[in-house]
Amino acid sequence: RCRVMSEATAVANTAVLVSLDFGAPDYTESLEELRLLAESAGVQTLALVEGKRQRPDASTFAGSGKVEEIAALVEELEAPLVIFNHDLSPAQMRNLTAKIQTRVIDRTMLILDIFALRAQSHEGKVQVELAQLKYLSTRLVGMNMDMGQQKFAVGARGPGETQLELDRRKLDRRVFLLNERLKQLKRHRALQRKARNRSDVMSVSIVGYTNAGKSTLFNRLTNANVYVANQLFATLDTTARKIFLPGDSPQQVILSDTVGFIRHLPHGLVAAFRSTLEETSQADLLLHVVDVNSAERHDQVAEVNKVLAEIGAQAIPQIVVYNKIDLQDLEPGLQRGEYGNIAAVNLSAKTGQGLDDLRAALVEVRDTPKKQLQAEEWHPLNDH
Repeated sequence: RCRVMSEATAVANTAVLVSLDFGAPDYTESLEELRLLAESAGVQTLALVEGKRQRPDASTFAGSGKVEEIAALVEELEAPLVIFNHDLSPAQMRNLTAKIQTRVIDRTMLILDIFALRAQSHEGKVQVELAQLKYLSTRLVGMNMDMGQQKFAVGARGPGETQLELDRRKLDRRVFLLNERLKQLKRHRALQRKARNRSDVMSVSIVGYTNAGKSTLFNRLTNANVYVANQLFATLDTTARKIFLPGDSPQQVILSDTVGFIRHLPHGLVAAFRSTLEETSQADLLLHVVDVNSAERHDQVAEVNKVLAEIGAQAIPQIVVYNKIDLQDLEPGLQRGEYGNIAAVNLSAKTGQGLDDLRAALVEVRDTPKKQLQAEEWHPLNDH
């Protein structure tokens, strides 16, 4: 199937999207995420090409007939870019580029591009460049077609033309230097955490699926001005702020906002961002923000917990924050598990409903001995 989205002549940041259905149960959601990822990268979708297959074609992923269909559409629309909703092997990417005669990128490269676009801190930029270079190192041949004219196009941010044309030895040297820089930043973070532990300040990390409302909640609790947008990966750099919890003797808490997770998050990104994600793995408590308005919230919770396990944060106590209750006309309040511990909070970060309940939950956790927290089970509830 092919759906043309725009009759406009293609410009630099337009693309044809390609998505193949292999029978996965989350295909529809993955397709919607592709559209949102493209939009977050500043791409206007010219057309969407779909198809069904039992398995990927070894040479071109999509098969010869579908590739011919894509090539004809690209020529008709003068599309400068084709984005596949899948991970392509280096050989598949080279073959597709040769047959379609325009730039081809895959889902991982699109996500890397968004990260390059959003990285603001020095550490964030180092992590993104490292992930990009590791990914691109196996794909240098055949990727520089007309690269000089498309240096600022989607999929070409970050290392840039000169970086991609480095020989393998120089590229490996750059990767080594970036890894060394990340080790220095990791040591600096470890010293900061050590200082916080000495002062017995509770550390709380906000985690969740991308676009669940983490940054909006962070801004509400801290009066910060972290960038918020209805886009995937609007927040990339980890931001930490001090907040004071109410009580007879108000105490400081370090609250951290983190990058959102997504289905099929590229492994290279998780590896490159490990030093930043260690802030999460060292936290005393996780606030797992869930978009209660999303029909896919259960799958999204599972994806987040999967990444948390990958970074060694699966044993950290969680409070599930069911956000956006204003869109469902739900009542704010606390939910407790079978052992009486707070398991979830219903709130709206946008309107402020339920924020006092969340603060009360944080006070209760703060006043609970750490040994007891570690011994208890804190599981996300099955529903809101």
